[in-house]
Amino acid sequence: MICLSLFFSFSAEISVFVQTGASVQLDIQTQELPEFDDLYWKNYKSENIVRYTNESKKEKLHSSYKDRVDFNNKTFSLTLKNMQKTDSGLYTAIATAESDNNIVTYRVSVIDAVEAPVLTVNSNWFSGNFCTVNFTCRAHELMIDSSYQNNRCSKEEVTSQINTLILDCSEESIICNHSNPVSWKEDQISTTQLCFNKEKNSMSVQTDSSLLGSVVGLMAACILICLSVFLYCRCKKGAQEEVVEDSSVYAQVKVEAQTQEEVGGNGPNTVYCTVGQHQRPTTPPKPSAITSDDT
Repeated sequence: MICLSLFFSFSAEISVFVQTGASVQLDIQTQELPEFDDLYWKNYKSENIVRYTNESKKEKLHSSYKDRVDFNNKTFSLTLKNMQKTDSGLYTAIATAESDNNIVTYRVSVIDAVEAPVLTVNSNWFSGNFCTVNFTCRAHELMIDSSYQNNRCSKEEVTSQINTLILDCSEESIICNHSNPVSWKEDQISTTQLCFNKEKNSMSVQTDSSLLGSVVGLMAACILICLSVFLYCRCKKGAQEEVVEDSSVYAQVKVEAQTQEEVGGNGPNTVYCTVGQHQRPTTPPKPSAITSDDT
């Protein structure tokens, strides 16, 4: 059973709000009842929910309420269970004797629990110890636009039928509260996170930027070093290939010279040997013709 809000009017009706699915207890308001033969609790359909006979001290429940009501035969209160919106209406206690007396009448309204409000920050600005936050508190058809300045804001309230939206602030938080007679829900935002941590976040961003710049510079230096090493190795490799090539030519010339020495015997052991020595003709030259003057 939930705690109910009661609203008295100038008539005999007592307004009661109950949340959907909950129970409600309807009490006899007078301390002493007049003498009666029977006591009835009637609903808005004029159905007798329960009939209590004073002489027999017994009660009789309506067939449609047998599993949904409890009747106290000492206090004559009536408890209705698992209330639905279709159960909204008037409930009256009547004592009968020589005439009927309306003891008490309740106007029961079955309503749903409120939906949770939403607190949205539109913008915030922080400088030194001064913080400004523009925000919106919204729930269903209700809305409040306000600002949090210099650690405070003005308390505001708007209503629509039975729903109420309240905005309030403290040094630590902004509070948006949505309520009706049977329930309430709220949303909060920490002003510490919005204001004082903003400067820290800014410093953190600057630190991260400096760190990122250092990392980028280090990576660039590494790339330049790697490129220099690569070029150096490439140049050194080219030089080594030239030396090897020259060595190969020299070795080839040396081998050819040794081969020529082995073939030619005592020929000179020089590069010239690889080309070949000058060969004298083997046939002696023919004697020149004797002229008449010689004879």
